[in-house]
Amino acid sequence: MENKKIIKFEIVTPEKHIMKEYVKQVTIPTLEGDLTILPKHTPLVATLRSGVLEMTKEDEGSEVAFVSGGFLEVLRDKVVVLADVAERAEEIDESKVEEARAKAEREMAEIRAEDTERFANISAQIERELARTKALRRWKHLKNIK
Repeated sequence: MENKKIIKFEIVTPEKHIMKEYVKQVTIPTLEGDLTILPKHTPLVATLRSGVLEMTKEDEGSEVAFVSGGFLEVLRDKVVVLADVAERAEEIDESKVEEARAKAEREMAEIRAEDTERFANISAQIERELARTKALRRWKHLKNIK
């Protein structure tokens, strides 16, 4: 018998499957804003932005991940996130994130005003690192980790 209160959910990157779970709901960062998907959601496709993805499992509480770039596909029987980059929050190394963010901010301070392409690339990198930090902090909050 099919359970109408849960959704088959996957996060896939070009390298591997990050998650494959059954969930009650999932909130996903899209260009239009955060989108919460519940069972029986209307099929759709949306573009992802860098941010925190949070899903609520049937009995095990919530899980958090960082996603950046790619697409969300909501089908009749499942939800698939096809991300350029994704990682579970518990796998994020906070010191490496801070180091990458600080390096990008130093580069931002050094670039010339006319180098708009480099400015945009560094801005996107800073946005990704801030989203990774936010995912890690959200996961720590949910798991009561200091």
